[in-house]
Amino acid sequence: MEIERKFLIKKLPEHINSYPCDMIRQAYICTDPVIRIRQKNDQYILTVKSSGLLARKEVEFPFKAGSFMDLMKKADGNIIEKKRYRIPEKDGLTIELDIFQGVFEGFIMAEVEFPDLDRAAAYTAPPWFGKEVTKDSRFHNSALSRLDSRGICEFLDLI
Repeated sequence: MEIERKFLIKKLPEHINSYPCDMIRQAYICTDPVIRIRQKNDQYILTVKSSGLLARKEVEFPFKAGSFMDLMKKADGNIIEKKRYRIPEKDGLTIELDIFQGVFEGFIMAEVEFPDLDRAAAYTAPPWFGKEVTKDSRFHNSALSRLDSRGICEFLDLI
């Protein structure tokens, strides 16, 4: 079970480049249910997610670069590209700060994943976080993948 809260970012934390980061490229084979393929550095992952906003089932399967390239040809919509920083947070949590590139250049969002719903409900975000968007499905990467060029412009105007 994946339990996460999502936030827009008001300002980047200091020393952002001192945190570990991953380069991510992902696409969607299907968005209902979500079937995602992802390249994270030199790893390739197929993910299946159920519907939901705060909590949903998620299953991941590693696979090979050649299969990733074959499936990329079959993907629908926008390719999502981002640099993900992993920032240690209080209580053993981790902030995943995504700085989007490509067609979503300028969009920055943070996600915090929790071990249970009680910890998610009790979480207080740091002051550099902006508006919470957990319950707004427009901020799911799968939704971003379906936007046309006009929709992308409208989305970037939201932030």
